[in-house]
Amino acid sequence: MKIAVRLDDITPAMDWEKFEIFRGLLEEYGIKPLIGVVPDNRDENLNRGMEKEEFWQYVKGLQDNGWVVALHGFRHVYTEKKGGMFPLNDFSEFAGVSCGRQRDMLEKGKKILESHGVYTDIFMAPAHSYDRNTLKALKQAGFRKITDGFGNRPYLWDGMVFYPISFRLGSSLKKKHGFTTMVVHTNTINEKDMEKYRRIFREQKTISYREYLQEPPAGRSL
Repeated sequence: MKIAVRLDDITPAMDWEKFEIFRGLLEEYGIKPLIGVVPDNRDENLNRGMEKEEFWQYVKGLQDNGWVVALHGFRHVYTEKKGGMFPLNDFSEFAGVSCGRQRDMLEKGKKILESHGVYTDIFMAPAHSYDRNTLKALKQAGFRKITDGFGNRPYLWDGMVFYPISFRLGSSLKKKHGFTTMVVHTNTINEKDMEKYRRIFREQKTISYREYLQEPPAGRSL
């Protein structure tokens, strides 16, 4: 099993000390991840310290250095009690919202990223919650990829390419073949987590996210 890495909840006031520690671990093993950037964060739970000056220049620098950026919602505020198509949670910023409203949020979020020179066609749904309207709105807003889904390789469905995540990491690590994504929230990692990730990077075939994106998607039905 080849493991890619994604980092959620990238915001100006996140826990930068923990982020930099984890970044150091990634660099030690030559891993360049996917990062989910919240364009207009209004979720106070993601604010863990002082805002980083030149945040957007920092994000662009990571992207220029081979890291991959995804649009992680719009404001990361859960307004709906919906799980959507990937029911890991029963709350959402997108699932349950009208298609027009979702498209508006996506376009505004994309515009913020692009105003800072950061371009992407990858969407990372807050709480992994999205619905059929989300897929329609994503295509209208110019997105073609989603970091979510079940499976052991990228797949194409309804005009979108899905890059599966590891719902149960321990089970994924036991598989010999395929691809998956390890989800990391650096805001909440501790020393025990760091040791676990170090062991995984040492023992498993961990790849950079751009390599994952190069894997041809398989077709999949509903």
